[in-house]
Amino acid sequence: MTGVESPEYVPGHGLLKGRTAVVTAAAGAGIGGATARRFLEEGARVLISDAHARRLKEYEAELAGEFEGVSALACDVTDEAQVQALFDAAVRQHGRLDIVVNNAGLGGTSALVDMSDEQWSKVLDVTLNGTFRCTRAALRAFREGGHGGGPEGGHEGRRGGVIVNNASVVGWRAQAGQAHYAAAKAGVMALTRCAAIEAAGFGVRVNAVSPSLAMHPHLVKVTSPELLEELTEREAFGRYAEPWEVANVIVFLASDYSSYMTGEAVSVSSQHA
Repeated sequence: MTGVESPEYVPGHGLLKGRTAVVTAAAGAGIGGATARRFLEEGARVLISDAHARRLKEYEAELAGEFEGVSALACDVTDEAQVQALFDAAVRQHGRLDIVVNNAGLGGTSALVDMSDEQWSKVLDVTLNGTFRCTRAALRAFREGGHGGGPEGGHEGRRGGVIVNNASVVGWRAQAGQAHYAAAKAGVMALTRCAAIEAAGFGVRVNAVSPSLAMHPHLVKVTSPELLEELTEREAFGRYAEPWEVANVIVFLASDYSSYMTGEAVSVSSQHA
């Protein structure tokens, strides 16, 4: 089928004005990098992190050339001390924390019958355990009052905040060679639902996005052209998503437009099978 052209880029509307956000795995052209840019366009202050310190600094410099309120701190989400340092830095730098986007994840392709314990554990540790560590740190910060209130920082003393996790449609749908990644992303969805129930009492919302195919340079490096073509053909629009199209939905979930949503995994997909 002939692919539908990507839509025009949507300008910011100040939906996150005055808020402070942490975005993990945000060094570069993927969903995390697109989310950091979209948040800045919507008026947020953003602390970006990534395990790749050099790429992180390069992206920080790129964003800082266009926006105010961006900073960076390297963080490996498999290391609890680094995770805690990241969230401490956000509150220390800005006096508050409003939004956390857990974007860090690791994929790979391996038939289950040939998959090693190391392959399984590495994907689970980054994708699921890393989301757990960051969610836990964020909830502690929110519970302890590292959050202001509305978009202008009013309502002193009000607890609250928003967490958006990056899951995947693979958490719902079977795909050969993706048992470790699918299990991790299904776990992210379950973690999202349980965290949402626990955090509702102190005003925190926890949701997830579940993209199907968002194209970026790293995906091209780790996925065969044949598989990318097959996955693209499954999409109703006959094209992959631009990372910023997923980031738009993350903006929605982080904003007051989704104030009555928690524990949801929102599919960002045109995949029909």
